[in-house]
Amino acid sequence: MRHGFTFALAFVALAMSARAAETEVSLKTATGTLWGTEASPAQGAAAPVALMLAGSGPTDRNGNGPTLRTDTYKLLAAALGERGIATLRIDKRGIGQSSAAMVSEADLRIQSYGDDAKAWAADLRARTGAPCVWLIGHSEGALIAELAAQDNRDICGLILLSGAGRKAADVLREQLANLPDPLKAQAFSALAELEAGHTVTSPPPQLVGLFRPSVQPYLISWLALDPAALLARLKLPVLIVQGDTDLQVSLDDARRLAAARPDAKLVILAGVNHILKVAPADRAANLASYGDPTLPLAPTLAGTIASFMQAGRP
Repeated sequence: MRHGFTFALAFVALAMSARAAETEVSLKTATGTLWGTEASPAQGAAAPVALMLAGSGPTDRNGNGPTLRTDTYKLLAAALGERGIATLRIDKRGIGQSSAAMVSEADLRIQSYGDDAKAWAADLRARTGAPCVWLIGHSEGALIAELAAQDNRDICGLILLSGAGRKAADVLREQLANLPDPLKAQAFSALAELEAGHTVTSPPPQLVGLFRPSVQPYLISWLALDPAALLARLKLPVLIVQGDTDLQVSLDDARRLAAARPDAKLVILAGVNHILKVAPADRAANLASYGDPTLPLAPTLAGTIASFMQAGRP
């Protein structure tokens, strides 16, 4: 029994040593300080380094928000740390601990997030001594990663998780297609105006959360971008990961991204949803996972990412 107990203690100590040590980090900008959590495995500066970029809306560094309780990014950082990958996950400008860094929503553009990602990547590279930084972008974060990587020598490559392959207006039309008329017609009309670069003075009251005046400049900047076209311009290694029970982004999106970069690696995860957890295709059961942070990540996700990064490290 004593030998068994000693072995158990040694096993626990080994497991603990494999976990990444977390440190709070900050980045000063012209309008305020941004904050994040850096997780460094035992390898320290020699480990591949990744900056994690969150999805749309008020999603924080851990993958949580007012209507989200996923811990997706926190779980992914821990799993990558166990595989020798250092990560930095951040609160976006205006979100979480970085909330004070945004003067007003009306001043925000999607390029603002791209510029912040560039600044974080440069800072992370300088602090760790890494030759370059990988970008792991989830959902809208995949688009931010594509923006930040343009003409950027700090970037090793991209890992795009649940990323759209079409313009955002096409995705929104698909998501709004089940609205009743005439609300659907009003929503589509507002989208068309924003696509053309025009603000909408009287958005549908039922959709004021989506089309509120203060967010329209951001929407205009976002709707103008084509993820596949941005990806085609890049000459960096690219991993595209897509779950086949994702209710928000389709397999066609992933395939469109892959077609833009035929040399990219495309991985389809069976039975995995938008937040990268095992979930059925049934809508109610799928969405229920968005409120349960105890659910683990898709079993092969972290290993797939770590292997890709380690194979492509400079």
